[in-house]
Formats: sequence, structure tokens, C-alpha cells
Amino acid sequence: MENLIALLVAAPLLGAVVLLCGGRRLDAVGHWIGTLLSSASFVIGVVLFTDLLGKNAEHRTLMQHLWTWVPVEGFQADVTFRLDQLSMTFVLLITGVGSLIHLYSVGYMEHDERRRRFFGYLNLFLAAMLILVLADNYLLLYVGWEGVGLASYLLIGFWQHKPSAATAAKKAFLVNRVGDMGLSIAIMLMFTTFGTFAFGPVLSHVGDASEGKLTGIALMLLLAACGKSAQVPLQSWLGDAMEGPTPVSALIHAATMVTAGVYLIVRSGAIFNAAPDAQLVVTVVGAVTLLFGAIVGCAKDDIKKALAGSTMSQIGYMVLAAGLGPIGYVFAIMHLVTHGFFKAGLFLGAGSVMHGMNDEVDMRKYGGLRKYMPVTFITFGLGYLAIIGFPGLSGFFSKDKIIEAAFAKGGAEGWILGGAALLGAAITAFYMTRVMLMTFFGEKRWQPDENGNEPHPHESPRTMTIPMIVLAFGSVFAGGIFGIGDRFLHWLEPITGHEEGNSPVSALTVTLATMVVLVIGVGIAWAQYGRRPVPAVAPRGSLLTRAARRDLLQDDFNHVVLVRGGEHLTRSLVYVDHTLVDGVVNGTAASMGGLSGRLRKLQNGYARSYAVSMFGGAAILVAATLLMRAV
Repeated sequence: MENLIALLVAAPLLGAVVLLCGGRRLDAVGHWIGTLLSSASFVIGVVLFTDLLGKNAEHRTLMQHLWTWVPVEGFQADVTFRLDQLSMTFVLLITGVGSLIHLYSVGYMEHDERRRRFFGYLNLFLAAMLILVLADNYLLLYVGWEGVGLASYLLIGFWQHKPSAATAAKKAFLVNRVGDMGLSIAIMLMFTTFGTFAFGPVLSHVGDASEGKLTGIALMLLLAACGKSAQVPLQSWLGDAMEGPTPVSALIHAATMVTAGVYLIVRSGAIFNAAPDAQLVVTVVGAVTLLFGAIVGCAKDDIKKALAGSTMSQIGYMVLAAGLGPIGYVFAIMHLVTHGFFKAGLFLGAGSVMHGMNDEVDMRKYGGLRKYMPVTFITFGLGYLAIIGFPGLSGFFSKDKIIEAAFAKGGAEGWILGGAALLGAAITAFYMTRVMLMTFFGEKRWQPDENGNEPHPHESPRTMTIPMIVLAFGSVFAGGIFGIGDRFLHWLEPITGHEEGNSPVSALTVTLATMVVLVIGVGIAWAQYGRRPVPAVAPRGSLLTRAARRDLLQDDFNHVVLVRGGEHLTRSLVYVDHTLVDGVVNGTAASMGGLSGRLRKLQNGYARSYAVSMFGGAAILVAATLLMRAV
């Protein structure tokens, strides 16, 4: 079975090569080639998963060495794939949800003349993400990491004729370069500390390194995770990334890019476990981001940007859980998987709404769509119930476990983190109920556009609704299946480890508290958007509301601190270069020029000058000789 691992990557990678290099002759069938090859990767993943289930827990790690990448003395990099319980979980999520998004894209991109190229980019995205999660060393992981960054740039800016899309792609690329620098530094620190960057030797010899070195490595890994997973302070790219086609948003937010940071932290768990200060920073980043994203989601009228704020918040939950160490690793991945189902369903549902509303994204111009789009309404509604943690649905099982794990941290830290997670649950219930009410309930609010074309909302074709229905089933049942008999915990525990912690409150108390804040959030949203007409233009709102509409001033902060700061730094360096460096160089040159000019006057070509010089020199020599004799 080990020989099948490479085929997981080879199938979508072949699709990318064929579709991007095959030319226009493949335009008519390119979308089906891309979908078929991504589905083939999923089928191979299911076969390998079945094989792993038939093995004992200690034998569930399969390795496939392909070739030695860099064979030099003292430095060796191998292209080797590792398939274990953690990477297998990601393989099924990436290929399963990714294949559904491919199928959805067949209908969504039907009229796009560059559809073949789009599917080539989708296949490239899957291949890069699979390399990332299957790599057996950090250097190969870095290859997949950069491949994901490239594919995201190509997909976010796919409609590059729109200046906003081109700008969003560049922004995502540049912000992620900051995080990528953290990963590259971490890899270099690993090599200088352990003499290798392979997972096995690095993670098993953590005890041989000092806590200071491990803290440095862990913080650099966290910086990388913040970039890919859009966590504070590198979260500014995620909202703008909605400029890409909606299937891209679903793929990035549910199955690929934003999950990479969580994977990196959990895979490197041994390093973080030995660096408690870095772990604390991880939990703080997660707690701050889950509240940051939730607040931003409350103020967005663009349906995709509201869901983008939601993704930022939900990934914050996962990072928070990962920062808890063995108490939360399993639950971080569990929520990542359930989130993959309901967030993909929500984004595809948003795309379906846009498909029926002439690509309109402003929820204030929706209303009453449940009558016109019943399948979209039901599937989106199930995703909504799952994300707010409605009892029995996926989010209820995974997010509540994270809240319990936060309290189980113990002490003041546990109360603060648990309180932040509960507050985030309340805000989640509010903003997601707001999205549901503004989109599917109330009276219709759409109007003709500037050309007099009035939207005629209608249900999407089957190529779009079938993936939405499948994802809705996952939104309903995945969490319960994972939770029965702690199946998911026992599946991942050999890789991630697990501790129960020491919670000051019972699981029942946490569940009741979560239900209370859920009801409060839904109730406030209903009072504001269900019982009152939705105005066509958003009211001015409070200072916090206005700030949230501008993403809590994250771009303003970046502009003042980074852009303006960079400008001032550059000007200072230019001034130093011109005044100090150039001054020294030019001054030295001028001094030598002046000296040479004066010395040059001694060689004027006149015999009388040379005679005087010779006479003077002879006189000096005679005087010196007489003086020495006298002494």
C-alpha cells in the first residue's frame, strides 16, 4: 500500500500539468479531467484509509521514499511521504471536499472562457496541499507550503481584469511571505540544533535542545501559521481574498490553505509542548483572533466577507485548542474537519445565492430567497445550525470540546480562555443568524441594476446543488460520528497524544453555558433583523460597528505601522547612505584628488624648477651631515 501514497499527489498534479499545458483543444473537457483526477485522488485516499483501519495503532504509519533530493556531505534532503492518522485525516478532507468543490465549479464556472485554466489551478492547489500534509520533513513541507501560496495567488487573482482581484492576490501573496519567512527561519534553526529537519529525529530529540532554542523555533512556526491561517497579526489578506471565484473561497477556507497553519502546529506538537511560553502565545493568538474575526463578521453586508470573518474566528478556535497542548490537539483537528464540511457548504451556498442574484453580494439586497431557492436554503441552513453549535450537529460536538478544553487548562488562564471561547460562541450565533435572516427571510429587497436588469432568483443546477447536499450531510452527522465512543480521539491519540486536564467546571455546565449564549446571540439577531425591516443602506452605527466594517482598522494599522514605517525607514537609510556612506567615499576621493593635484605641481617640466629642487635637496643633506657630526 505504501506505493499508492505518491499517487495521491500524482493524480491532481497530472491534472494541473495537462490542463495548463494542453492548450485550447482541452477547453471542452478540461473541467471534467480536473474533477476526475481530484476524485481519483480521493478514491486512493479511501483505499489507504481502509488499509490503515485494518492495522493496529502502532503500525498505522506508512512511508514511501521516492528519491534523495539533496545528497551532500552533512546535509541530506529526501522526498519521502509519511501517511499516518494525522496526514490521513487531512488527505480525506482535502481530496473529498476538494472534489466536491471541483464538481460545483463545473456549473459555477460554466460560462467562463478560461474554465480549463481555472481547473488546472484547482488541481495544482490540491497537489500542493497534499505535498504539505504528506511530507516527512519540514523542507519538503516547505515546498508544499510555497506551492499553496502560489496556487492561492493564481486563484484569488483569477479574474485579474478586475483591479480589486489583482490587488487582493498580491496582498495575499505578500502577507504570506512574512509568515513564510518564519517557517524558513524555523527550518534553519532546526538544522543547526538537531542536524536534520526530518520529523522523526527532530520531534524525538526535542529533549536534547534548550528551552530557549525550542521557544525560538516554536515562535517562528507560529508566525508561519499566522500567515497561512489568517491569524492576528497576519489576518488582513483573508477578507480581500473573496475577490476570487466563490469555489476558490470554499477551497481556501474549508479544505486547504487556512488549515495548513493548524496542521503545522499540531504536527510540531512535541516542540510546542517543550516550549510553554510559545504555547501561551499560541493560545493568546487564537483567543484574540476568534473574537476579532467574529466582531468583523457582525458588521459585513457582503455575504462572502461575513463568512470570511467567520473563518478567521473558527480557525482561531482551532489555534486556541492547539495552543492548549495535548489537552486540545485532537479537538483542534476535529473542529477543523467538521468546519471543513459546514464552511464549504456555507460558501457554496453563498455562491449559489450569487448565481441566482446576478452576482450580487450585498445581503441588504436579498431577502425572502428561501421561497425561490429551497435546496440552497435548506443546505445553507444546516451549515448555519452546525457552525453556531446547535445540539446534535457537527459544530456542537467539536466546538464545545474546545471550550471544555480551554477551561480544563486550569487557573486564571483557563477561565480567561474559556470565557473568550464562550463569548465567541455568542457572537457567532449573532452574526450567522444575521446572515440567515438578511438572506433568506423577510421581504424581497432586490432592485433593478443601473441597466434596468432585475435579478430573477432561481435554484442552481444539479452540479452545484449535489455537492451542497453532500456537505450538508457532513454538517449534520460528522461530529456525532466522530464523538461516538471517542472514535476520533482514539484515532489521533497515537500521533498527537491526549490529556484530560483539570477543568474547574463540568462538561454539562459548559454545554448549558454554550446553549445559553447561543440563545442570547440568536435572540439579539432576531430582534434586530427578524422583527424589523432591513434598511437598504446600513445605518452609521456605533464606533465599534464602523471600525468592524473596516476590519477593525487592520489595514489602517498596517498602513501606518508597516507602509508608513517602511517609508520612514527607507528615507532614513537613504539619508544615511547619502550623507554618511557617500560622504566618506566622496570625501576620500576629493582628498586624494586635491593631494594629487598639489603633488602634480612638482612635475611642471621646467629645468630651473628641477635644479632648485636638486640644490635644495643637496643643501638639506649637507646640513644634516654636518649636524650629525657635531652631535
